[in-house]
Amino acid sequence: MTQVASETSFQMDDLIVRIAETQDQQAFSELVELAAPRMKAYAIRCGAGVDDAEELVQECLLTVWRKAHQFNPKAARSTTWLYTIIRNRRIDMGRKNKLDIVQSDDLWPEGETDLLEDDVERDLTGKLVRTLLHSLPDEQRQIVFKVYFEGKSHSEIAGELDLPLGTIKSRLRLAMKKLDTLAKEQVSWLTIILIMNF
Repeated sequence: MTQVASETSFQMDDLIVRIAETQDQQAFSELVELAAPRMKAYAIRCGAGVDDAEELVQECLLTVWRKAHQFNPKAARSTTWLYTIIRNRRIDMGRKNKLDIVQSDDLWPEGETDLLEDDVERDLTGKLVRTLLHSLPDEQRQIVFKVYFEGKSHSEIAGELDLPLGTIKSRLRLAMKKLDTLAKEQVSWLTIILIMNF
C-alpha cells in the first residue's frame, strides 16, 4: 500500500469512528467523497455493471451510516470493512436477480466471515483454507483462485483460459461443492477434537 493510500485508509477509519460516535454528517460527507469512487471501482471488478455498482455503493454507504458502530479499526482497515459490505451486497443483488453467481459466502455465510480478532484463529483459518484449496484438482483451484483472490469475473477467466463460460461456471460449481464437503468434514473433526479435549 502506498503512503497516500495508507493515509487515506487511516483517514477513512477516523471518519467511520466519528460517524459511529456522534452520527457526524460532515464526517459522512467526507467519507462518501473519499470512499465512493473506490467502492464503485471494486463493485465493477466484482462483476457489477455501472448502474448496479452505483446502487451497491449507495446501499453500502447507508449500511455504514446505520452500522458504523460495528466497525473495529483494531481488527481491520476501513477499506476491508467497506469492500466486505460491497461484496455481500453484490451477492445479495445477484441472488435477488437470480443470477448464477457462486461466491465464497455460499461456502462460508456472512455471519461466519466476520473479521477475526485473534491472530491464532486467523492463522488456523488461513491454514484450513489453504488445505481445502490444495485438495482441489488444478483446473478447479486455478478458477477459484482467479475468482476469489484476483477478483476476476467468470467471463474474464473464460477469456484468459480460452475456455467456454459454461466450463468456468461448471468447474467453479464443482469446486465449491467439494470445498463445502471438505469444510464440513474439517469442522466435524475439529468438533470431535474439542469434545475430547474438553
